[in-house]
Order: sequence, then structure tokens, then C-alpha cells
Amino acid sequence: MTWSNQSKVTEFLLRGLSGSSELQMFYFLFFSVVYVATVLGNLLIVLTIVLEPRLHSPMYFLLGNLSFIDMSLASFATPKMIADFLSEHKAISFEGCITQIFFLHLLGGAEIVLLISMSFDRYVAICKPLRYLAIMSRRMCVGLVILSWIVGIFHALSQLAFTVNLPFCGPNEVDSFFCDLPLVIKLACVDTYILGVFMISTSGMIALVCFILLVISYTVILVTVRQRSSGGSSKALSTCSAHFTVVTLFFGPCIFIYVWPFTNFPIDKVLSVFYTIFTPLLNPVIYTLRNKDVKHSMRKLSSHVFKSRKTDQIP
Repeated sequence: MTWSNQSKVTEFLLRGLSGSSELQMFYFLFFSVVYVATVLGNLLIVLTIVLEPRLHSPMYFLLGNLSFIDMSLASFATPKMIADFLSEHKAISFEGCITQIFFLHLLGGAEIVLLISMSFDRYVAICKPLRYLAIMSRRMCVGLVILSWIVGIFHALSQLAFTVNLPFCGPNEVDSFFCDLPLVIKLACVDTYILGVFMISTSGMIALVCFILLVISYTVILVTVRQRSSGGSSKALSTCSAHFTVVTLFFGPCIFIYVWPFTNFPIDKVLSVFYTIFTPLLNPVIYTLRNKDVKHSMRKLSSHVFKSRKTDQIP
């Protein structure tokens, strides 16, 4: 089947989260606070890891990159959603819609690989501690981060390879606050069943398989940890629990949305909000609350900043 770019649609209308003016004002204030907290929280983690020598280790290097991706994931659509709460005409250009789809799958694909890398890092640290520094070298860590972005780029391009040439000649209302691929392809003027199956195999099933592998990986790690009773094992258990919580929060909504792209459930919009807005917010909360090293480094960094300000103010 050959698709050609015969689209007559120049923009899409986003229905957003609600049509109620009262709710939209509440959403504007609420999501503005959430977005600012998300960006500042993840930015604080990145700066803390960069500036604190104590955190210059493979695990925190990967965590810093995860925070950067989360900060970007929260920014690809949230600012427009917040602005749309104050607008009657919630529209996005065709090019802007394609751009949102690209960055969603770029960042989503990169985060999946990075979460797998963090799982591998914990596996080596706990199951092969004597070889940890040799295996998780700086070269290996940088390679894993580069690989995550390469996979993200190829995944995003694979999703857009056919989508950009789909003819959109009629309906242009997207029942969400951003352009999500399963919702956009339904508006095309051709049968998109084959494209839907392709999306299941490249997004839904990949997310599901990766999640299952991560569950198995963390199960092996937790079984190994439970066989030990030292303080270091207790710390490892806390770290792995935080990692597994983040994995569940990220993969759960993605699997639900992309494994069943042909069916539009009412909860899909809630899940979209969760994995694009709340998960990037919860990640820094989970890691800082459950990680003593990060909390200690943040307090040390903040006290250093306050002391520097006081010194500058002294005549």
C-alpha cells in the first residue's frame, strides 16, 4: 500500500483535559506548579551530580542523564498544554504535531535504554562487586548514554517514517492535550490497521518485553540482596527499590496505551498525563527521598551556596 502526502489538514485541534472554564483555570495553576517543580527538581539533581565529587560514580552518572531526559520529557508538550488552558483556540500546526510525536518517542526510547542500563549497573554492583569498576568504566557509561540517544532517534524516525506521509483530509480533533501517535493516525483518510500493527510491534511490545526483562533483572538482584544482611545490602535494597518504582511508573502507562492502540479508553488521557508530567516529577522525589548520598550532597551544596552569598554580602 502506497501513501502519499496529500494532507489538506494544516493544523490539529487539541481537546485538552477539560472543556470547563473553571477547571481549566485550576489546571493552569496546578500544572504550572507541577511543571516548575519538575524542571527545578530534575535540574537540581543534575547540578548536584555534576558539582559534587562524591557522586561521580557510574550509578549517579546514569541518574543525572535520566533526570535530563525527564526534564526534557516534561517540556515537549507541557508548556503548550499550560498555555492552552488560557486559550479558546487550542490548535497546533501539522509540523508542530509531528515534532511532538518525534520528541515523545525520542525521549521515551532513550529513557527505556537508560533504565535498562541502570538495571545492568545495579546487577553488576550487587552480583559482581569485585569487577564493578572494571565493567562499569567511564567508557562503558558514556557508551550506554550515547546508545540510549541513538536508539531513541531510530525509534522516533521509525514511528514517523509512514506517519508524515499519511493523508489527513477531514477530522482534525485530537482527544488529548498533545499529539500522541495512536490518536493522530486515527484521523488519517486511509486504513491505518497495518500502521497500528507496526506501532504495537515497535512500541507496545518492545515496552512490554523490556519491562518483563527488567522485572526479572530486579528480581534476581533482590534475591541476591536478601541473601545478605550487611548494611551495604540494606542500602542496595533501598536503591533497587527506588529504581524498580521508577521503572513501573514509566512502563505501566506506556504499555497500556501502546499495546492497545486501536481502542481508546477513557483512562488513556489520565495515563498520558501521568507518564509525561507526573513520572518526571516523581523520579527526583523518589531518588532524593530514598537515597542518603543524594540528600547529603544536596544539603552540602545548598549550605555552600548560602555561605557564599553571606560572604559576598559582607562589606
